[in-house]
Amino acid sequence: MKNKIILALIMFSATITLLSAAKTNDTTSIFLREITVTANKVPIQLISNPSSISLVTPDMLSVMPRSTAVDEALRLVPGVRIDNQHNGERVHLSIRGQGILTERGLRGIGVLLDGIPINDPSGFAPDLYDVDWSAVDKIEVLRGSVSGIYGSGAAAGLLNITTKDGGSKPIGGEVDQIVGSNAYTKSFLQVNGKTNDFDYRVSYSRTDGDGYRQHQGFWSNKFYEKVNFQPLENLKITQIFSHIDYFQQNPEGLSLSQLSDPTQANPDAIPFNEYQKTNRTTNALLGTYTINENQDLQAYYFLRTWNYKETSNKAAEYRTYTDPGANLQYNLHFNTNEVTHRFSIGSDVKWQTIGMYKLQSGSNPNRVDSKDETNIELDTLLANQTITQSSLGIYALYNLTYGNLDFMANFRYDDMQNDLQDKMLPIDSSKTSKDFSKSSIRLGASYKIYNELNVFTDWSQGFLPPSTEELASNPLGYNGFNTHLVPATSNCFEIGFRGDGGQSLYYEITGFYMTTDNDFFRFKQQDRGNQEVFYGNAGNSLRKGIEAYISYNILSNLKLQVAYTYSDFTYTSATIDPIYTDTNYVLTTPPAPGQWLPNCPRHQLYAELNYKLFDKLSITFGTSSQSQWAIYTDANVYSGNADPTIYQNWQDGFTLFNASVSYLWNIWSLNGEVSLYVKNLTDQTYMAFTEPDPDGNSYQPGPKREFFGTVKINF
Repeated sequence: MKNKIILALIMFSATITLLSAAKTNDTTSIFLREITVTANKVPIQLISNPSSISLVTPDMLSVMPRSTAVDEALRLVPGVRIDNQHNGERVHLSIRGQGILTERGLRGIGVLLDGIPINDPSGFAPDLYDVDWSAVDKIEVLRGSVSGIYGSGAAAGLLNITTKDGGSKPIGGEVDQIVGSNAYTKSFLQVNGKTNDFDYRVSYSRTDGDGYRQHQGFWSNKFYEKVNFQPLENLKITQIFSHIDYFQQNPEGLSLSQLSDPTQANPDAIPFNEYQKTNRTTNALLGTYTINENQDLQAYYFLRTWNYKETSNKAAEYRTYTDPGANLQYNLHFNTNEVTHRFSIGSDVKWQTIGMYKLQSGSNPNRVDSKDETNIELDTLLANQTITQSSLGIYALYNLTYGNLDFMANFRYDDMQNDLQDKMLPIDSSKTSKDFSKSSIRLGASYKIYNELNVFTDWSQGFLPPSTEELASNPLGYNGFNTHLVPATSNCFEIGFRGDGGQSLYYEITGFYMTTDNDFFRFKQQDRGNQEVFYGNAGNSLRKGIEAYISYNILSNLKLQVAYTYSDFTYTSATIDPIYTDTNYVLTTPPAPGQWLPNCPRHQLYAELNYKLFDKLSITFGTSSQSQWAIYTDANVYSGNADPTIYQNWQDGFTLFNASVSYLWNIWSLNGEVSLYVKNLTDQTYMAFTEPDPDGNSYQPGPKREFFGTVKINF
């Protein structure tokens, strides 16, 4: 695998040599003193940010072949691993190995979309379907725990996603059409405008695709409306309305014997018509009220309602969600001599009610799809219950600037309540509860050695209670919570430096050391079908790593970007309190000391070279490399050997190459872009995702060579 990574770098070097003769259009880069980041809940210059952070800029977002999923947007962010196992929008995402075992959704990763949290009261973000990547303007990625700011939903880090505002004229817009391999299409329409105290943007998109494998089709409809206005001189308000429909067939994983035809679906997938369907609506208001030049108030309120359905070879599950939330934050900032102080206190509250029932599946897709449930026999109803949740977070933030020194301290206290009412049991035994509370601290400092060089260090605590999905997946039966689960906690220390060389160079390199107690693991039960996943606490782990990003304008028209991640993630003990010991329901042994965390390759590299030929034409080459990673430990042969890694099943890594060409055009008052993108240029066979489940269905093959063409029209 190392040779493949070296080969990828050699190919980039050769390309640089061939293209280095031309000099035309200027390329853009990150400039430390011109960028302010807001993900810390207080604005701070990038050069002074006291922790690791990655910026996804508009030029990075412009090179996305499908504009479909987050793996395209975050390709140049180190420390982040994204597996697009279904060739659509349903992805598996982790930061520094946190959230690596989640069956679906984002675990311990905070997500803000235009300032509104996607995470539920337990800290779980069900998906990123609300985000239309064609409309995103920028993303800030905080890597490492920010539980001291955002609580349980950010033990791994934070994605702060900002969509575009209104345009520069009263009425304008954009029309995009993308077509590509595997029957992929995306149509995007956007109308925007701006006046003195008012700007707006409204967008709609429709996406369809068959996927690379059988029974892997997907489609989505997305509507998003955002208005910024200023009714008073000291009052700014943002109003947001969004609605999404998303459907994704689930082909399930394959066994090793089935990989001779990587396009096939698991034998269960088609007969039981396995899929997920989401229908969700969000209303939100955000406001900032300026009291005086030193004080202001920030607030938001949102209401999210949605329906969800998932079918498997055991059950069809139906859920209805009602999810409101609110936040209020007071900010005080003032100067004393050469010192600047920023102090903030705030609180956020969330509620969630989930109505859920399960019906037994039959090997008949029409039965699973039936809307008429009036004549269902009583024994086909597997579960009927209501989950209610609430969370309260109280936090304080302090930022001090003295000369070249910046210091930041965050403190937060979280309290979460979870209750489940089972409608199929007598009232005196129908309720189970699981509550969690914890305080978290984060301390960080940065020092500007030169105007172009900043050194930073950070210590943070992580708080990761069991999520809604983990609590509701009860291995003891279809009723009640999994009450065996306890929260995972972590301590992380990091040190790094970032700098720039004018407009031509930007870099950030971070090293971290993190210990985690009560890590989670997952397992399945044969009598519950291969679709249902259950969770337990595995023990403790040690995670060490290096994350590096470099952006370098080799020439005025030639730009190289490289993101590299080194990960050393192993379990250190299997001791937890309380320990999950019921072997009747845990079919795999807890991870042994020295065993690698699953799905965490030691090396990850993404590199991208952009060459601008003339004023209109741009060519981009990219490569993505991953070393081998562990899947699971074979419990049948492992019996306490000193080196448990030799009993782990391993997946080979891969190196993929991509290429694109785009042309900017202008006709009369219209302008736009036409582009062609090739993914997996050399038509490699590789594994997009592996599940750590020793049940024979662990492998999700990735797509072979794919082509995508895009036409954009701006008006």
